[in-house]
Amino acid sequence: MLQTALVALTCVAFVAPAPQQAGDSGFETLFDGTSLKGWDGNSDFWRVEDGTITGQTTKEKPTKGNTFIIYRGGYFDNFELQMEYKLSTGRANSGIQYRSFEPGPKWVVGGYQGDFEAGKRFSGILYGERFRGILANRGKKTELVREGKKLVVKDIGDVGNSDEIQAKINPEGWNRYRIVADGYTFKHFINGVQTMECTDNDVQQRRATGIIALQLHQGPPMKVQFRNIRIKRLPAKKKIVLIAGTRSHGYGAHEHKAGCMLLADALNNSGLPLEASVVTEGWPKDDSVLDDADSIVIYCDGGGRHPFNKHLDRINQLTSRGTGVVCIHYGVETIKGKEGDAFMNWTGAYFEPHWSVNPHWVANYKKLPKHPITNGVKPFSINDEWYYHMRFLESMDGVKPILTDLPPTDTLKRKDGAHSGNPAVRKAVAAKQPQHMAWSRQRPDGGRGFGFTGGHFHWNWGNNDFRKLVLNAIAWTAHANVPKTGVASKALTIEELEANQDFEPNNRYNRERIKSMLKEWNAAE
Repeated sequence: MLQTALVALTCVAFVAPAPQQAGDSGFETLFDGTSLKGWDGNSDFWRVEDGTITGQTTKEKPTKGNTFIIYRGGYFDNFELQMEYKLSTGRANSGIQYRSFEPGPKWVVGGYQGDFEAGKRFSGILYGERFRGILANRGKKTELVREGKKLVVKDIGDVGNSDEIQAKINPEGWNRYRIVADGYTFKHFINGVQTMECTDNDVQQRRATGIIALQLHQGPPMKVQFRNIRIKRLPAKKKIVLIAGTRSHGYGAHEHKAGCMLLADALNNSGLPLEASVVTEGWPKDDSVLDDADSIVIYCDGGGRHPFNKHLDRINQLTSRGTGVVCIHYGVETIKGKEGDAFMNWTGAYFEPHWSVNPHWVANYKKLPKHPITNGVKPFSINDEWYYHMRFLESMDGVKPILTDLPPTDTLKRKDGAHSGNPAVRKAVAAKQPQHMAWSRQRPDGGRGFGFTGGHFHWNWGNNDFRKLVLNAIAWTAHANVPKTGVASKALTIEELEANQDFEPNNRYNRERIKSMLKEWNAAE
C-alpha cells in the first residue's frame, strides 16, 4: 500500500450480494448480512454492524500493519465481483483483494487490489499489495511486462479522466464497486464508471487464482463498511499441460506418453472448459508452454532423475501464482532435501526413499471421502504398484487423503531397502495404520496439488473409476468445477490402450487377458 501522503492504497473490491434482480443470474452471495460466517478476520477490528461487514481502528486500538478479513468460501479466478462500500473521511484508505495470497503472518494478504480512499486520487486504481505496487492509475489502461528483472507498467491508453471519475464518487456515503477479472485482464468500476483497465503480461508474477479479502489499513483511526457482496464466476478454458517422461519399463508399464495422451484426449472431449496438451520426453525444451498453465501434470520416472529436480525455482514461480501440480506414479518420488520439501509444498507429500515403499498389490478402496476429486467415482479394487507410506507434510496443512487402504503384510516381504521396506513402514503396517495412495492439497498460495501412486500398469487407465479419479483431480487442480458425476470420458477400447506406447508388444503381453479385464470393468459400469 501507498503510505501517508499518498494515502495508503489497499485491498481490492468484493462481490456484493445484493438482492437478486432480473439480469443478475449466476451471482452467489458472499456475505449473509447478519454474521461473519465464511469470513476470517481479527475480531478486535472486524464485526457485523447494521447489515454490513465493518472494520474499525481507534486511537486506543490501532492495527500494526494492514489487516484483512478473508473470505474462506473458496478461491476465485475469472469472475465479476460486486459490492457497496462506505469509508470514513479524513485519511482513511481501504480496498478489496482478489486473486490474492497469504504471505503471513495471520490476516496479512498480498495480491491484486481494488483500491479506494477518502481522498481524491486513488479510488479505483489497481494496486499490488505486497505485489509490485501501483499497476494502473485511475483513468489509465496499462500493460504489465517484464524486461529482465524489472517490471514495466506500460501506459497504452485512457479509459477516462481521473477528475471526472472522482466527481462520481460519494466521499461520505455508499458507493458501488465492481471488479471484472477475465483471464489476465482486469477492469474496475465505481458507481458504473470504469476507473482502469490492466492486462498483466508479466508471466513471472501474475496470478491466475486466489482468495478474496477486505482491507483495514494501518495508520490514523478509520472505519470501513461493506455490504451486498456477491460474485459471478465467468467461463474460461483452463489450460493443462501434461509432461510425459522418457521411455521406461517396457510395453504396458510406465507408458508415460501413451498415458498422458489418453488423459489429455479425455479432458479435451469432456465437454468441460479444459484445454490439455502433452509434452513428451520430459521437461519441455521451451518451458514457456507452462506460462499460462492452470495445472501441470507430470507422469515420469522419478527419484534423482525426476525432471522437476533441476527446475524447482521455475515450478515455484508458477505455483506461487496458483498453478496446480499433479504427480502420477513414479512422478511422486524425488530425493530428500530441498526437492522433497518442494514436492511436499506443491502436493502435500512425496515418495521418500528408505521411508516409502513400492510393492505390487490389490488395493480395495471401499470408502471414498467427500471431495470434488471423488465426484462420480465408485469404490473400486485394482492391482497396481501402489506406493505407500508417503512422506507427508507434518502439519497436514491443506492435505486431504483421497485413496486409503491397509496394505497386507506380504507387501513388505522383501528385505529393507530404498524402496522395499524399512522399520518405520513395518511398524505402521503391523499397527494397522491405514495408508494413503492418493491425496490432495489446497495450498495457501491458492494453488492445488494432487499425488497419485497408481499408474504402473498402463491397462489400468481402462478402469473407468481409476481413470475418472485422476481426470477429476487434474480438473480440480486447474480450478475447474468438477461435475457432481465427475469428468465424463468414454470407455476405452483395447486398441486405444495399445496406441502411442513407447515399446512394441513382448511375449509377456496377453491381449486376451487385457480384453477380459476391460469387459469386466465396462460391465461393472
